[in-house]
Amino acid sequence: MIRSDIIRGHLDSIILRLLLEKDRYGYEISKEISTRTDNRFQIKEATLYAVFQRLEKKDLIESYMGSVSKGRQRKYYRITMLGKAFLRETFEEWKETKEIIDLFMEGLK
Repeated sequence: MIRSDIIRGHLDSIILRLLLEKDRYGYEISKEISTRTDNRFQIKEATLYAVFQRLEKKDLIESYMGSVSKGRQRKYYRITMLGKAFLRETFEEWKETKEIIDLFMEGLK
């Protein structure tokens, strides 16, 4: 399992990337993160909802109530145009950061 502090700075981008694929609700995002990382990274519910609040406050995502499923209504999130632009920026930053880290970590075993 990877330490959460290593990924913490990238949570906004991870969630925005998942929302770029389709609108999702919180538990669905949490499960998708676990699945894609083969359970090496699991986001805590409190952390996930703190990220949602931060992204909504910055107008990078918006929420809406979906249809009733299994007896309850779910809150869905979707990425905004501003969120898509922000994600493109952070992707470029991530590529540059990865290149720099690779310079120092390459060849270690």
